[in-house]
Amino acid sequence: MPGATPIPAEELRAAVDPVRAWLAGEAEQPPRSVLGPAVKTSARWLAQQVPGRSVELRVPPHVAVQCIEGPRHTRGTPPNVVETDAVTWLRLATGELSWAEALAEGKVSASGNRADLSALLPLRPLR
Repeated sequence: MPGATPIPAEELRAAVDPVRAWLAGEAEQPPRSVLGPAVKTSARWLAQQVPGRSVELRVPPHVAVQCIEGPRHTRGTPPNVVETDAVTWLRLATGELSWAEALAEGKVSASGNRADLSALLPLRPLR
């Protein structure tokens, strides 16, 4: 993410901590004003750790980021796309759900030979 201000690990934790009880099934879904920043900050943190433009991570309606070095696409749908919902993304990011489980349960759509995020999840500061 050239030109972007780096996200410190403390900021990542501060964005995600308010949704942890919900992820664990111990609270109701937080408002979008809490959920959105948790999703955006965690996805952008991943993109800052593994910069590149070969994989697009989509968590609609909150965020789409490009990450991971490799061939860059310039038009249309990228060849490597990972798409999921907010709760699944946050569970993956925090380690409450494994990549293999998410794929097996159909909670993640991953297309392309670079669309395997298993080695990158959970996000180190959120473990």
